[in-house]
Amino acid sequence: MLTKQFIKINQFLNLKPMKKVFIFISIFISFTVKSQTGIITQTITVKGNCDECKERIENAADIKGVKTSYWNKDEKTLSVTFNSAKVSLEQIEKAIANAGHSTMSQKANPKAYQKLPDCCKYDDGICKEKK
Repeated sequence: MLTKQFIKINQFLNLKPMKKVFIFISIFISFTVKSQTGIITQTITVKGNCDECKERIENAADIKGVKTSYWNKDEKTLSVTFNSAKVSLEQIEKAIANAGHSTMSQKANPKAYQKLPDCCKYDDGICKEKK
């Protein structure tokens, strides 16, 4: 067994320098491409009203596999960057819905919605932000 490995190493060392460089570059590129695949950024609609909502939505989206999230209060959109090999967009939306905020594909958990402060209850269309 050790002899076979020695023969393979010896064969590699006897390759022409350009072939060695090509092999090393190929290996490096394959590792780089593999580590980059799966990182994507998506924008989804998330209902909310105020800065308290922003904090709650971004915290809810902060699950394993999520790199960054930013909720735009004026546009009601969340831009989320995540590793799709570790987490799906559906899982992120479910986490947000469990915190009381609806997305386009996930309805907010009713109990979580009822626990929201009055300024965050977006269904009635009026922001009752504290003054």
